[in-house]
Amino acid sequence: MANFAQAIRAFQSSALSQDDFFAQVDRVLTTEQSSSAHLLEILGEEHTKIPLPHDVYAEVQRRIERFSKSTESLSADETHVRTKLDDRAALPSATVAPNHQSVAAPDRIKGVGDTLNGRFVLEECIGFGGMGTVYRALDLRKLEASDRKPYIAIKVLNVPFSSHPKSLIALQREARKAQTLAHPNIVTVYDFDRDGSMVYLTMEYLSGKPLSQTLRMPGFTGMPYAEALRIVNGMGKALAYAHDRGFVHCDFKPANVIVTDKGELKVIDFGIARVFHKPEEDVEATVFDAGSLGGLTPAYASPEMLEHCEPDPRDDIYALACITYELLTGRHPFDRLSATQARSAGIRPQRPKNIGHRQWRALKAALSFDRETRTPTVTRFLQEMSVERQAARYIAPVTSSLVLGLLVAAALYYYWDARTGIGQRSDLIPPPAPIKNVPQATPQTAPPAVLLSIASIKPILARVPCSALAPAVHDHALRVQGYIPKSFGIARLKDMLGAAPGVQTLNLDVQQVSDYECDVINTFAPYWAMNQQAGRVASIHVRGPSAELTEGDPLIVDITTPGYDSYVYVDYYVLDGNVAHLVPNLRTRGNQAPPNYTATVGSLGNWVIAKPFGTELIVLVTTPVALFDGVGPEYESRSDYLRAIEKKLGPLATKYGRERIMVDFVQITTKTRNK
Repeated sequence: MANFAQAIRAFQSSALSQDDFFAQVDRVLTTEQSSSAHLLEILGEEHTKIPLPHDVYAEVQRRIERFSKSTESLSADETHVRTKLDDRAALPSATVAPNHQSVAAPDRIKGVGDTLNGRFVLEECIGFGGMGTVYRALDLRKLEASDRKPYIAIKVLNVPFSSHPKSLIALQREARKAQTLAHPNIVTVYDFDRDGSMVYLTMEYLSGKPLSQTLRMPGFTGMPYAEALRIVNGMGKALAYAHDRGFVHCDFKPANVIVTDKGELKVIDFGIARVFHKPEEDVEATVFDAGSLGGLTPAYASPEMLEHCEPDPRDDIYALACITYELLTGRHPFDRLSATQARSAGIRPQRPKNIGHRQWRALKAALSFDRETRTPTVTRFLQEMSVERQAARYIAPVTSSLVLGLLVAAALYYYWDARTGIGQRSDLIPPPAPIKNVPQATPQTAPPAVLLSIASIKPILARVPCSALAPAVHDHALRVQGYIPKSFGIARLKDMLGAAPGVQTLNLDVQQVSDYECDVINTFAPYWAMNQQAGRVASIHVRGPSAELTEGDPLIVDITTPGYDSYVYVDYYVLDGNVAHLVPNLRTRGNQAPPNYTATVGSLGNWVIAKPFGTELIVLVTTPVALFDGVGPEYESRSDYLRAIEKKLGPLATKYGRERIMVDFVQITTKTRNK
């Protein structure tokens, strides 16, 4: 049962996502002949070595026991074919038909000991991945031809992935794309084929181990900088080569880097790499996008990948920087949290002890949560991490034309005795004439860089009326998100912030609101900013594209509450001067929520868009205790309500702390339906 144990270890080392791990468990259950007692014994042994999360352990145990019961309950008088388990139950996929004719069973999933197409004998499972299982295989044709290297690697699609309607296209594209990536640091892909319903990819067999095994070794606390840089250079060259040809890996992680027994580095599995530059003539590229299959590893995925943005080389740079940090320290820079979780929690990695300030600056830039401020190319990252390049930087400013002339003159007067290491006078060359009245060069000192900080930005933002703004600073990059009035304008805000000392890069994620909404913004701005600073732990979203709703559309909002018990208020500030209380009201009285609670408001069609039409705000407020006694009306004057809520929020902030009051806004645009 090496496969089952390997799957557990791969998940523990983060080589498999949770979904992929469960898929591998299901595969083992349907292909391996072993008792449930033996499987549970292996599960217990691996769990003792490295504990699995409680919910994962319980789910695996449940699947084993459920599968055991389903197989034990089969009648001896019926013909059954075992198939993969889904999330609900293990059901037989073929039985004896009423006319006693057997229904054709699907092809059995092949594993170790089986042969594909009468040619490739699967001898050993050597790895799992999001798209497939990798085997070491003996090529009988090469063996017959007395080839000295008869072994290849074969990647067979996993069971869940094989059921995907586009799986065959995906693997064919992977083969074709990978065949174009001929580089010493990228695995060589040979061919693509199928055996019945199974599709597979053949590639060179690499004798070695994945980088993830090195990083997960007990007691591993990092390696010397020179050794780590050698590995980083190998990975970086492979990625740079692929990027130059229009490919983004999209799932770059330690498990996809093989260190061979000869010390070579090979990047594998460009299976979900997507073309980020699609030439006009490449019509086929618009037909299928392997990224739609959704394979990625959260610990190494950039925020933009997790947010389903278009692929970009800087996504791979983020992953490369995470691996670089692990090589140097033995730890993931964000404790294996996803980029979005780390960003929300405000986690900042500590500088590794074995690198200098310049290398640390380069590594931090590559780890940026913002694609716009992240290092733009792999080549630049490698250059900035290189020790040689840093040395050249120190030398270049000193070598002025005057000093260079003096160095040349000195070289003619002295030579270096390599045997003694002592400078000797040359009697063959007369001494140079003395230089008179040469002005001494004054060392040029660069002005100190102005530090950019939140404290220096807040006074500028305070001058913007009717606004809710949250700044974030990373080195010399400033990002500001929030709301400002249309009368003020984004261009004016951009000019103000762009002129602030220390700002080199400015990113604005700002929505404009009408002056009519100023009373709402001014009431809730401090609590909205606190929520943003905490990572937007309370949030509200509106169903509908771009938050645009048409007359007659249902108003449906999704909310998330903070990580503690809270009372929830969802209010719709209508253009007619009233506020509609979506939660609570006479129909929806309950508004007390447990920690990290998610809910949908309006899914029963309670609220429908009607005139007046325009741009409006919906506000979520969460508080540690109830704001009001009892439940008020569904509608009331917005001015009366804002005065009442201001009287309540102030004392609550004083008693419980402003950070216990969370506010989030969503702006919607409503319009009449065309008749």
